[in-house]
Amino acid sequence: MFGEKKSDIFKLIPEQYLPETVLIEKGDIERASIIAEKIGFPIIAKPDVGERGSWVEKLEDQSQLKKYVKECPVNFLLQELIDYPIELGVFYVKNPGQKGRITSIVRKDFLRITGNGISTLMELLEKNDRAILTANMDSDFVRKNATRVLNEGETALVEPIGNHCRGTKFLNDNQEIDEELNTVFNSLADQIPDFYFGRFDLKCTSYEDLKQLKNFKILELNGAGAEPGHIYQPGYPLWRAYKDILWHLSVLSDISALNRKNGHSYWSFRSGYQMWKSHRHYNRLLSNS
Repeated sequence: MFGEKKSDIFKLIPEQYLPETVLIEKGDIERASIIAEKIGFPIIAKPDVGERGSWVEKLEDQSQLKKYVKECPVNFLLQELIDYPIELGVFYVKNPGQKGRITSIVRKDFLRITGNGISTLMELLEKNDRAILTANMDSDFVRKNATRVLNEGETALVEPIGNHCRGTKFLNDNQEIDEELNTVFNSLADQIPDFYFGRFDLKCTSYEDLKQLKNFKILELNGAGAEPGHIYQPGYPLWRAYKDILWHLSVLSDISALNRKNGHSYWSFRSGYQMWKSHRHYNRLLSNS
């Protein structure tokens, strides 16, 4: 539900579906520098235990890497940058011992600004409702390009990280769900031990390629704490969003009950409380650094 390590989850997923990803201990600049050169810049850095996109950064060179390692308060991953054009969140559920299905697809529309040949990048950002609320105005990209005038029709990618709270627009792609896609995700999920509920965050070249499990990479696999991202489509009715969330929680409850019948025990209240306290402490580390 929370506190899981991405590095542990990646061990369950067949390597051919993953970007090259390496765990780095907090403050280990020497190992981080060697691994980054091996993978190649630009590179993605992210905490091993994530929290809504906090401390996820695209690093362009060694100087940015050194700054990140110096400031990041926790263990983190260095991950190969996947440059495929489509980023999706595919939610999948199944009962133990049965076939499952996709229940949600969200497509991520990254924060971009289009020039008019007159205004600077900063002026365009300040006029953009989404950017003014979510963009990091102190990012390296914004600081370096704040006074640059974009040509008319020129588009600039402001935020390369696909998180809702960092300006990415989440679009409902549920119309793409079909039997072919369900079949291929059943095949994918069957290769991940004891996986019954969660969201694949992935990049791909097209839905056609995804249906053949080619030209795609799984960036993350989120479990019980994941949300069906299609509910954040602009204009999606609030009552339907709550209905969709509650339905998924009901399915999660049913899967938990089935797993218990199959011999898996529930956590005690004490264990859950201790994990929650540890997670709160971890989040304070992220937010206070």
